[in-house]
Amino acid sequence: MNRHDDIWIMAAQCPSRLGTVDVVTRFLKERRCYITEQQSFDDRLSGRFFIRTEFRPEEDGFDAGAFHAAFAERAAEFDMTFELTPPDRRLPVVIMVSKADHCLNDLLYRYRTGQLAIDIRAIVSNHPDLASLAEWHGIPYHHFPITAETKPEQEAQVWRVIEESGAELVILARYMQVLSSEMSARLAGRAINIHHSLLPGFKGARPYHQAYEKGVKLVGATAHYINDDLDEGPIITQGVEPVSHADYPEDLVAKGRDIECLTLARAVALHVERRVFLNKNRTVVFQR
Repeated sequence: MNRHDDIWIMAAQCPSRLGTVDVVTRFLKERRCYITEQQSFDDRLSGRFFIRTEFRPEEDGFDAGAFHAAFAERAAEFDMTFELTPPDRRLPVVIMVSKADHCLNDLLYRYRTGQLAIDIRAIVSNHPDLASLAEWHGIPYHHFPITAETKPEQEAQVWRVIEESGAELVILARYMQVLSSEMSARLAGRAINIHHSLLPGFKGARPYHQAYEKGVKLVGATAHYINDDLDEGPIITQGVEPVSHADYPEDLVAKGRDIECLTLARAVALHVERRVFLNKNRTVVFQR
């Protein structure tokens, strides 16, 4: 995550009130913690305040448990909820994928080289095609075929893997199945999906070929948290790439794959670094 070994993260939110920044900064000063980065946002429409702070303890023997308990007392006055993330924690994740391997390959590379602070506990797929890729990385691969009739049983198998692996984040890296309402509710706020974004919008088969026929000048991708509305969950990040009349359908597909990989990786990094806050149906995102 490109952070120093001794940098902690505090991410908090509460109703908008006078003194919300002060309660965080004053406490850190009293605890001899040096603030290395801080971002905050007050949403006047929702009446919510969001703050993310990176800090470094100035004294040896930092006691995270005592710190958490003491700040919880201060935070209660503001009805503030918060998370404390230790240095270089690797978030346990499960990746779901179908046949397309570009996003999975990109995530595995960033995982292998330490660019993403994640611990991939398992890969789940409705096809067997990518089992060898998981095996090469030493990651358990679960092949759970699915049909309309077996969907409840298949999702029960998927949920069992998520629970038993201890995953705190599920990444849908081009998983080409619509999750049920029940599964979407279970994964609310902790499952990220990636899909193409084209203007005008094209649904159904071969969207890039449809885009070519319409002469689009931009291809893009959107990474978002899942909800019960297909591809309409709270957006984390988006990316675009210009195209021209000289780009053929296969060029649009290639550019689309590249931007999907980059957009998904950015979204995962932002989530892992506690830079994303859910704000009703929207998100507050503190950029890196």
